[in-house]
Amino acid sequence: MKTRILLSASALALVAGTAASIAMDYRGGNSAFGDWHGDTPGLMRKIEAGDVAKPGATPSAANRSKVVPRPADAQIKTMPGFTVSDFATGLEGARVIRIAPNGDVFVSQSMPSGSVTVLRPSKDGKVESKETFVTGLTRAYGIAFYPPGPNPKYVYIGMEGKVVRLPYKNGDMKATGPAEDIVTDLKIGGGHWTRDVSFTPDGKLMYVAVGSGSNIAEEMSPRPADLKAWEKAPHSLGSTWGAKEEWRANVLTYTPDGKNKQVYAAGIRNCSGLTVQPGTGTVFCATNERDLLGDNTPPDYVTSVKKGGYYGWPWYYIGANEDTRPDGGARPDLKGKAIVPDVLLQPHSAPLGLSFNPGGMFPAEWKGDAFVAMHGSWNRSLHTGYKIVRLPFKNNKATGEYQDFVLGFTAPSGEENVWGRPVDTQFMHDGSLLFSDDANGVIYRVTYSKDKVAAAEDTGAKKN
Repeated sequence: MKTRILLSASALALVAGTAASIAMDYRGGNSAFGDWHGDTPGLMRKIEAGDVAKPGATPSAANRSKVVPRPADAQIKTMPGFTVSDFATGLEGARVIRIAPNGDVFVSQSMPSGSVTVLRPSKDGKVESKETFVTGLTRAYGIAFYPPGPNPKYVYIGMEGKVVRLPYKNGDMKATGPAEDIVTDLKIGGGHWTRDVSFTPDGKLMYVAVGSGSNIAEEMSPRPADLKAWEKAPHSLGSTWGAKEEWRANVLTYTPDGKNKQVYAAGIRNCSGLTVQPGTGTVFCATNERDLLGDNTPPDYVTSVKKGGYYGWPWYYIGANEDTRPDGGARPDLKGKAIVPDVLLQPHSAPLGLSFNPGGMFPAEWKGDAFVAMHGSWNRSLHTGYKIVRLPFKNNKATGEYQDFVLGFTAPSGEENVWGRPVDTQFMHDGSLLFSDDANGVIYRVTYSKDKVAAAEDTGAKKN
């Protein structure tokens, strides 16, 4: 028997899975594809490159989600021992979350305010105080503290057209000086406006993620006469060109003062979530792949990013699968050169933010795993995404699997209705997980207790 857990729309309702309510399952191959109706906490999927459906195997459907208020009987589901609660509400357009060295929680509110808000947590994990750090920015998104380490001097903020920085010292909840333009040459337009920012552990380089200017490079003619010359630094293998696409679908690097622009890796259509793996310094991207090829083509993905690597867009996807639509013409010279991403996700899930579990609260064997927020997308007959998933790692490498972790943001009253759209994940100093929802302006907190697992198992044994 499965237990249904209800979340009240009022107060700070708590949600916890019980051992009796979770049916563990593993799906690979064709069975790994599906929609939200089949999502279950604990369900593990693995999609491999050979599982990718041919273009047009299913129709390309437009099914845009309609955000509705949180229903009184809305259900959030999670795994045994975990509890989900409201950490902060009233944060309209909440997007990226970053934790300052002193434990303060920084949240970008991209639209409509273009603000960064600071939440100071109390010892019991509640919000003790709240302040606006800065406002009036254009689509504020990525947040990074510089230099990396315990005593930053600046907060960097990625915006659609640029990166700015503001003076900062531990404990500041309001900016003590004006925003200083650091990078001003990021392309604007095309729908992919998120600009995430991070730094190498030594602080020598800044990474900036810039999504493509279109779905599939529809305006890229004429092509350069000498492609080999074009792909030399500051560009790289697979770099696109033209007024709309040059410097896009890339991870770029700059010095912290905004100089020496280089393409670090190309062909990443929309890296909305950019982070550096603790301990290794490896760059990771959560990426939204292209549209209009069908429900199950191609998978979105999370991957480590290699310097000089090419990840396919716009000419290829998930390895050697060719896309013939780009205006720039075919690129047979790139066949076999596109790197297959580490973890393939159901197409049109729209993965955005990701973070790595530092340990301290969640099960010990989950230390080092990645947690990804899926925002959900439009180009699928039945929705997928709208949840938080766990990506298991072994020896700092992704296993290729992913597991449903927190879900329930769809509204069964209508196939297009959703009441939550997760955006980012971030771990607090105590090991609990925060994730943002820009649909209803909520930051949720996920905690874990072994005692709850034991209690649930004991209750189940007594019933049996």
